[in-house]
Amino acid sequence: MNIEVRKLTIEDYNDVTQSTLEAYENKLGVWSKEEISELLAIFPEGQICVSVDGKVVATALSIIINSKKTNLHSNYDSIISNGKFLKHDPEGDILYGIEVFVHPNYRQLRLGRRLYDIRKELCEERNLKSIVAGGRIPNYHQYSSEMSPREYIEKVKRKEIYDSTLAFQLSNDFNVKKILKNYLKDDKESMEYATLLEWNNIYYEPNLYSNSPTKRNIRLGLVQWEMRLFNGLQDFYDQVEFFVRTVSDYGSDFILFPEFFNTPLMSPYNHLKEVDAMHQLARMTDEIVKKIQEFAITYNVNIIAGSMPNLIDEKLYNTSFLCHRSGKLDSFSKIHITPNEFKYYAMEGGNEIKVFDTDCGKVGLLICYDVEFPEVSRILADQGMQILFVPYMTDTQNGYTRVRSCAQARAIENECYVAIAGSVGNLPKVNNMDIQYSQSAVFTPSDFSFPNNGVKSEATPNAEMVLISDVDLYLLKELHEYGTVKTMKDRRKDLYDVILRK
Repeated sequence: MNIEVRKLTIEDYNDVTQSTLEAYENKLGVWSKEEISELLAIFPEGQICVSVDGKVVATALSIIINSKKTNLHSNYDSIISNGKFLKHDPEGDILYGIEVFVHPNYRQLRLGRRLYDIRKELCEERNLKSIVAGGRIPNYHQYSSEMSPREYIEKVKRKEIYDSTLAFQLSNDFNVKKILKNYLKDDKESMEYATLLEWNNIYYEPNLYSNSPTKRNIRLGLVQWEMRLFNGLQDFYDQVEFFVRTVSDYGSDFILFPEFFNTPLMSPYNHLKEVDAMHQLARMTDEIVKKIQEFAITYNVNIIAGSMPNLIDEKLYNTSFLCHRSGKLDSFSKIHITPNEFKYYAMEGGNEIKVFDTDCGKVGLLICYDVEFPEVSRILADQGMQILFVPYMTDTQNGYTRVRSCAQARAIENECYVAIAGSVGNLPKVNNMDIQYSQSAVFTPSDFSFPNNGVKSEATPNAEMVLISDVDLYLLKELHEYGTVKTMKDRRKDLYDVILRK
């Protein structure tokens, strides 16, 4: 599955029409091709869609209005000038949402949330004061004989009544400012009532036209995972989904799981030799990765799925999978195999060093022991890496200290952020995986714009928890150009260099 959020084009019109008919069950009509063409002509960046495998299945349409010249309490036809969009004002101060719909077959993917997020980013980039929209209350017709619209809305807020549209808008930080009567003609489900919704841009600056369009703050979610036995694969999925959902609810862009976090699933094979048990686990990897890809799409978060044993041509690798929220999949196999991994599992080392492009910048992946080899991180830094993710598994504190100290050094010398996540607890029924030691953390370079000790945040040692941390990509750019020291620029390449041989 490939998911893409992009600007709408007129070539998408047939898909838009079909999705509209399905979303509204052909009760509210469709946009004409002329109306879509007009919107694309006057405000192309405000017309957004989501395509799944090349088919547009969700759409958001909007215009900009001047709040001093437009009566926000007007009905829908007045706001859109009966499809002429005469109230659109490029110099206005409010983004007015005139349409959002998702094909019902794709609603489980939470595509509406992506559209709302893009709208919020557009509002901030254009330095607009707020997003305003008239919101339908499509379940109201079931309660109209026994309560007023105001009572209905209050009960939806208190979750005594469920209205999918209003509940979704409230969960996306919109506030109900007023109840609108006779808002949308022929909306019998809402009895022609609507809510006047508003989301405020806290970054709004009067008299300033626009802000930078580049995403600056990236939110990381690190899972300090407790090793526990599972009754089966579904129990494991439930635990993974719990953390993904939790981190997604906090608006995280990435979630990082530890190295070999799925090894509790080896317990049924504990009677086998370690290498044979690991091969049995590796045969589950494709299925597990596919499920985690679904979580990445559904919860709109990029997932670094720790690492898992991976069979390629009957050779065993320790592989980390980057499941993009777009549906794309990348992978990295551990390059430096520890003596333990070779002795017990006959693992092979990977042969590829590269950064990955994500919707939040360029990231690198290294697995545990890899971070103790500074040449690899330097190559990634030369390729533009901004955040390095390091899933690890260490059984003792001295092993953890090696990983932590080297990870912190990599952040300083490569002018990047480094996030490390490991496992805690005990796993007595899985050979060679019995004890764990971890303190997950996010490390930064060491300069005035960063914490004095180079530690952005760190988890409680040896306790299962989630660590949420924001990192500012602009600070890396400033450090590179204006830092007290400039480790990347000041290298003596006339004297030495680090090169990638293949």
